[in-house]
Amino acid sequence: MSRAQVDHLVVVAASLAQGVAWCEQTLGITPGPGGEHPLMGTHNRLFSVAGTAFPRAYFEIIAIQPGVAPLRAAGRQRWFDMDDRELQARVASEGPQLVHFVASVPGVVSAVKALATQGLDRGSVVEASRQTATGLLSWRITVRDDGQRLFYGTLPTLIQWGEAGEDPAQATHPLDAMPASGVTLQALQVRHPRPEQLQAAYAAIGLTGVGVTPGPPSLHATLQTPRGPVTLESKGI
Repeated sequence: MSRAQVDHLVVVAASLAQGVAWCEQTLGITPGPGGEHPLMGTHNRLFSVAGTAFPRAYFEIIAIQPGVAPLRAAGRQRWFDMDDRELQARVASEGPQLVHFVASVPGVVSAVKALATQGLDRGSVVEASRQTATGLLSWRITVRDDGQRLFYGTLPTLIQWGEAGEDPAQATHPLDAMPASGVTLQALQVRHPRPEQLQAAYAAIGLTGVGVTPGPPSLHATLQTPRGPVTLESKGI
């Protein structure tokens, strides 16, 4: 069984400029550089939220890149439900939204198979990459053709850093080039009306450290920031 751990939080913004302004106002820091994802037609800004509780975690603010057509095959949607009209409308009217989290695994194919035993189709394993100041960053990530996050965003997308066949222990991770940001992730909790099914899915991939309670679907990320403790709560995910 793969042992999963929280890799990063996903905040969707209508534009990166909007995302940066939101981050400065809400968390009290300016996010670090990110990059472009030609496959999905998106781009991002990143910063570390690694700490004792989540030692390999970072924060992603992501937006559709204006004027860039995804290289993904026609009819297939972007990751994280970013093509969903309701999500787009909510982000446009209410501002950037915490919508999802991604879990890293040492073997993404085996983790997908483990979820399949629970009757869950996490999606195809897609090879992706982007250029960085220090070279090409590569990863393999689960993306359904319909782009859905599943369980309203409370079941993580799975990621394995490095190219196919590369030793996960030797793979480059975005945190390797990130300085401390002054923000750390203290707790991640999810709510869902089917908590037992969600907990079984977490157990199948070996994910621990994420609290699951019954209730309307939502994510709650508690962060220590220069502005003090801040809890981000997903809205209508």
